[in-house]
Amino acid sequence: MKPIIGISVDCEKDPADERTRGKLTLNWNYAQAVSDAGGVPILIPPTADMEVVSSLIHGFLIPGGNDIDASRWGEANHPKAVLQDPTRYEAEAALLAILDKDVPVLGICYGAQFLNVNFGGTLVQHLPDVVGHETHAGGTLQEYELEPHSRLAEAMGGTKVQGKSYHHQAVGEPGENLRVVARNQDGTVEAVESTDRPWLIGVQWHPERTSADPATAKLFRDFVDAARRYATHTTTVPS
Repeated sequence: MKPIIGISVDCEKDPADERTRGKLTLNWNYAQAVSDAGGVPILIPPTADMEVVSSLIHGFLIPGGNDIDASRWGEANHPKAVLQDPTRYEAEAALLAILDKDVPVLGICYGAQFLNVNFGGTLVQHLPDVVGHETHAGGTLQEYELEPHSRLAEAMGGTKVQGKSYHHQAVGEPGENLRVVARNQDGTVEAVESTDRPWLIGVQWHPERTSADPATAKLFRDFVDAARRYATHTTTVPS
């Protein structure tokens, strides 16, 4: 069977626009990566009933986005922060809170940061202030060293992988039951994974933008395969 992968979407509310009230958006390549890996992508708007959504999906993909409000971990926002509409964060948090812990979850860029903050961690708000350069932004192709024996290394088939980087924030203090499993050479956290769930991974780079890379393709296949196993074990067979 093909598992159903829910993907949250970006949102920009505009109550003053009587014609549209705002926009919901998602880059095509997220859904394409899921389809190519054998899953069925469905898009989750923040207005959805998350109880219903949680009963439908076999995997949850949290894509990239803007910056999370630093008040969520007790800091003032950096002057260069471009804040995400909070409706999105709140909807994703509501879904994650009620989702079966065995449902595979993949967070990408903002998605990795969301997972960390949602589990009580912090973010580095502007990496150039810490590392002294801006090469994490703009689509730089970087190499990452993954922790041996980590779930991520298993999913990607090795401990050295590449990815394109489009961010100015990153994981600071890891959240509860999350461990760092990849870093950049400058010390920037590039991936976290759960220590108490079978498949919950957040990567800071954008694997959906390097779909031709074998390790990237394997990551999405591993994610979808985990969702398929979950779907198989939870599907009720009619008598």
